[in-house]
Amino acid sequence: MTSPEIYQRALLELARSKAGVGQLSKADGRATLDNPLCGDEVTFEVLLRGDRIAELGRKVRGCVLCEASAALIGRAALGASASELSQAREQALAVLRAEPASPSGGFADLKLFSPVHEVPSRYRCVLLPFDALEEALAKAGR
Repeated sequence: MTSPEIYQRALLELARSKAGVGQLSKADGRATLDNPLCGDEVTFEVLLRGDRIAELGRKVRGCVLCEASAALIGRAALGASASELSQAREQALAVLRAEPASPSGGFADLKLFSPVHEVPSRYRCVLLPFDALEEALAKAGR
């Protein structure tokens, strides 16, 4: 699979999105994860209202796939619960594995990652932002 098939225009535009970019002045949970194989590093901060994300901050130093995944989360995660985000991660994994998946709502754009199913070494690039957010939520729940 060549890069143009993976990096289609809509995915590149998503990667440039600034949704959720920045640091929160106050956060209930914060987590930074990295992928030592490719150098991607993702930080998510969350402020909760009840069990839902009220504010979100993110910083990403990574490849286009990692940036796009984090941007999608930045756009779709406000108002979501940890359970809903866990379901979105499972949908992302299903898309990557070319399994039946029906991403919906703010996560409908997960389908943009479907060409990545032919490049398993890049799955981690897409999933790393989900894992960082999940860890930030876990820390917020302590």
